Amino acid sequence: MRPAERADVEAIAELRAMVMRLDLERLGRFDEHRVRQRLRDSFSPQHTSVVLADGAFAGCVTLRPAEDGQWLEHFYLAPGIQGQGLGSAVLRTLLDRTDVDGVLVRLNVLQGSAARRLYERHGFTVEVQDPIDIHMVRLPGAGAALGT
Repeated sequence: MRPAERADVEAIAELRAMVMRLDLERLGRFDEHRVRQRLRDSFSPQHTSVVLADGAFAGCVTLRPAEDGQWLEHFYLAPGIQGQGLGSAVLRTLLDRTDVDGVLVRLNVLQGSAARRLYERHGFTVEVQDPIDIHMVRLPGAGAALGT
């Protein structure tokens, strides 16, 4: 991983649109412009890391401070490298840091998204959900109890 730069925003916005398209279409929420613009509007390079695979852009993740811990958001990996353990490695790295700091981590995932299983394997539990989003939380050290 490397720190994100302002210049990364368009590559990340395109990846977001590609990765989220099927889930958003299934939920009747896909909008070609809005899916990219929401990323542009909330892009925070100082809290974002670019994920590299063999030296090339492969994804991103944001971990930003929140009132009661950290928010994990904009975690996207290119479809061709999903399911190979890279997402777990990135998540483990970030969560090891938050565990050392003793802070909880929150995130939202779309209903029906395969990413939910990844988050559950790393100690996240459902806090509340609605027809579109699942709000999850992970207490410090929760992954250690699961052996992640």
